[in-house]
Formats: sequence, structure tokens, C-alpha cells
Amino acid sequence: MPNQRREFLSQSAALAVGLTAMPAFASSITRRIGAADLINVGVIGCNGMGWSNLQAILKQPDVRCIALCDVDENVLTKRAGELAALKMPVKTYKDHRELLANKDIDIVIIGTPDHWHCIQMVDACAAGKHVYVEKPCGNSVEECRVMEAAQKRHGSIVQVGQWQRSAPHFQDAINFVHSGKLGNIRTVKSWAYMGWMKPVPIRPDSAVPNGVDYTRWLGPATKRPFNANRFHFNFRWFWDYAGGLMTDWGVHMMDYALLGMKAQFPNQVMASGGKMAYPDDASETPDTLAAVFEYDKFNIVWEHATGIDLGPYGLTHGTAFIGNNGTLVLNREGWFVQAENGKMEPIGLQKDQGNSLERHMANFLDAIKTKDPSKLHTPIQEASLTAQVCQLGNIAFRTKELLQWDHKKNQLLNKAGNDLLKANYNNGYKVPKV
Repeated sequence: MPNQRREFLSQSAALAVGLTAMPAFASSITRRIGAADLINVGVIGCNGMGWSNLQAILKQPDVRCIALCDVDENVLTKRAGELAALKMPVKTYKDHRELLANKDIDIVIIGTPDHWHCIQMVDACAAGKHVYVEKPCGNSVEECRVMEAAQKRHGSIVQVGQWQRSAPHFQDAINFVHSGKLGNIRTVKSWAYMGWMKPVPIRPDSAVPNGVDYTRWLGPATKRPFNANRFHFNFRWFWDYAGGLMTDWGVHMMDYALLGMKAQFPNQVMASGGKMAYPDDASETPDTLAAVFEYDKFNIVWEHATGIDLGPYGLTHGTAFIGNNGTLVLNREGWFVQAENGKMEPIGLQKDQGNSLERHMANFLDAIKTKDPSKLHTPIQEASLTAQVCQLGNIAFRTKELLQWDHKKNQLLNKAGNDLLKANYNNGYKVPKV
């Protein structure tokens, strides 16, 4: 799939300050991989999507896992046992720096919570590894830019886990949008209505579970007592570690809004919402949010809601391009076109065509083996743009201000908003300096 936004990306690491509290690594790629070589994979964060990503890449020929890293020894032991049952013994680590020092590893999969992505991707690139990093690529605008700079400096091939870009039906839908058949598109809607999401119950702080290196799990996040609500999957709903649904699902659906409109940063952003579904639960991020991203000739509107499945067009998630002639709606199941008063022919559902996470991994490996990063469906530069735009939606909500973007300086005109562009590192950690 062609990279259709490179001309819009004006990237800078000017926000990156300080030195990372990590050891120095060699800056060259560890091993030049040929088309017929066996490729060794190491995984940092092997619960949840880290494990799903590993399973997907192992479906590709000539790939094996040789190392796992996780701060939870319970997860580490379980996953190592599952691989041993497949006749695939692995070395295990609790510190990602030790895994990266293993020169036999060619590719690193990063499946840790969002607040660790930047440090670990930068370290992996500096260690000479190619990287597959989960979405959103960074947990702040500053981190996203640092991650771009690290890839550029070290030459690693970096794919981000926005795997829907490898789904043929998504690619076909965007090509149709670009065809102009929908007519003038003035509004694009993206949404995630998550009926399965229930309240996060309030729990007291507790002792750290046996086998968990909680200090390392926190890393650069604010130091707090252990609370089960903030651990594993639910970290997504706390500002210290992630950005809620705006960045969790937003980077999937908003990615296609931006891609379809060939858009970069908006002129203005406004947002309204809050904890309206479950006002008394333990989560921090809004369970209900509407954000408007204003561009010169169109708006992109984001919506999310928990506890509700019936989003726009009766769908739980999707992106809709609303044109003068018709509206194209797509999500993970497929895409269709509704005609506007007979101005064009409607198109019935064009269905999804199989496992696109596996396709995404195949695309990643193809770029590595051919030494051609231009083949990547979700390179770090493009994933960074999407993540930054989604961060602006959260910043508009948190500041309660109409945000105005300075396109020349790549920053906000709002002081309160500009402060939130930066990463907030604690516990002696510094934002990596590339």
C-alpha cells in the first residue's frame, strides 16, 4: 500500500530533552537479513497484544522466537512454557535492556503499556534491532517525535501495530474515497462505541503480586502504590500510562480518516465529554467524548462511548466519509456506500478478507528482507502523525480550550495545551535524547 502522506509530515525532535536512563548501544543494524535467512524474534511485554503479535509473526516462514521479557514473572513463565511445548525454547528476561543486548535477536516486538513504548523502541533501534511496536506509538506528542528521530538516526525498520492498514478491504475503501466518486467530502466521522466496557470497580491499594517487578512496570510513570485497577489491561483508562479510547481505538479509526482525506495536523480542535456512563468508577479517562478536528475544507469528528454498541450507522466502530454524492462507511467487517438521492450507485457490503494482523506481520518481514522501508503499511512516521492528532483530542478535552495549531512551529498556540504536548517522566527517567 503506498504511503500517501509523507509529503505532509514535517517532523521534529525539538521537544526531546534530557538523556535516557539506559545504556548506550551500537547504532548499526545487528545483522543484515537476507531473503532466505532464519529470523530471530524477541518480545518485550508478552501479555495481551504482545502475545497476539508473536503468534501472528510465527505464522510466517523462517521466523522463531528466542527471547521473552516481562516484568510479571507469572506471565513470563506461562508464555515460555507455551513456546517450549511448541519445541521453541526461549531465554527470559525482566529487564528489556538485557534482552536487547542479545545479539542473536533480529526483531523486537514491543507489547508493553503505552508509557513504555518510546523508551523501549528508542533503545531497540539503538541496539540495532528492527521493531514492531504496539499502537499508539507514543503516549505524548513529544514521545512520538522522539521515536521518529530514533528510527531515522539508526535506520531500523519500524512497523506500528495499526494492522488495519494491511486489510485489503480498508485499502480498497480508501482508494474509492480518493477516486472522487463521493463528491466533495465536508465531514468525516470516526467512532468507537464499546458496549462490552463495564465500570472499573474501585479497589483499595494492595501489596504487589508475587513475581511482579512493580518498580520497573511503573518506569517513568508517577510513583504510586500498587492497585490492581491500573495493572495489565486496565492501564488504558489512566492518564499516567495511556490516553483512553481516544488513543486506544482512535489511532485505528482516525488513521483512516486522516489517510482518506490526505490530512495532517488540524487548524483547531475542540472536545467535550467526561465520565458520563460510569461517573463513580475507578477510571480517569472519559467514557464519553466528542472531538471536532477542523481543517481548511472539512471537519473530522471523533466520538466514543462505553456501555453502548449502537454507534453511527448502527455500528460499534467505523469511519464514514460523507460526500455530496454519497457516504462511504467502513470498519473491520467491511465497507459500503450509501447514495445521496440517486447521485451515484450504492455499493453493498465489501467484506473483510481474513486475518490482517498476519498480513501486517508479513508486510513487516517483507520490508526487512528486501531492505525497503517504503513497503511498510504503517511506518513510524505515519503512525506518529495519527497518534499526535489523537493526543490533541485528549488535550482539548483536558484543557477545556479551543486548541489552535501553529503549522509553522508544529505546536499549539495555547500555553496549557503546549505543556501537555510534553512527556511527563518521573523516577529518574529522562525522555530519550536522539
